Amino acid sequence: MRYKGHRVGIFVDVQNLYYCAKNLFHAFPNYKAMVDEVTRDRQLVCAFAYVVSANIPKQEDFFEALRSTGIEVKQKDLQIFPGGIKKGNWDVGIAVDILRYMDRLDVVVLASGDGDFTELLEYLKNQGVKTEVISFGKTTSKRLVEEADEFIDLEKNPEKFLMKR
Repeated sequence: MRYKGHRVGIFVDVQNLYYCAKNLFHAFPNYKAMVDEVTRDRQLVCAFAYVVSANIPKQEDFFEALRSTGIEVKQKDLQIFPGGIKKGNWDVGIAVDILRYMDRLDVVVLASGDGDFTELLEYLKNQGVKTEVISFGKTTSKRLVEEADEFIDLEKNPEKFLMKR
């Protein structure tokens, strides 16, 4: 149930949503539409987008577009290991920020389909924090959907939540 005035925090796993939108729809996620959807009649306390910086042309323009929607961008550099293996993962950082803010929030909105967050949602619910997941149904962990109090499937309204490339 949505209550007017609920304090909301949004935590966006950019890599997860970006690649799902790209691979499923050949499009980009519309982050502003997502923020508008989950904050309707509620108070936005914080909004973070977690990105991996890979020195790709126009990447800074994308980060600035996120900032213009009211989302604070948290960046880390892509790690390249001997042998060419690349890694850029924010799961622990997202979880820590959610735990850091949970006492100031009525609702935690996780914008990701990553099943690694299932136990975190279970913990939040046990602490009395409402949990919502906003992601693409086809690529979202079934366990994550089951654990969330509410699931918003971006695929149900692609005109609203996707932007063509």
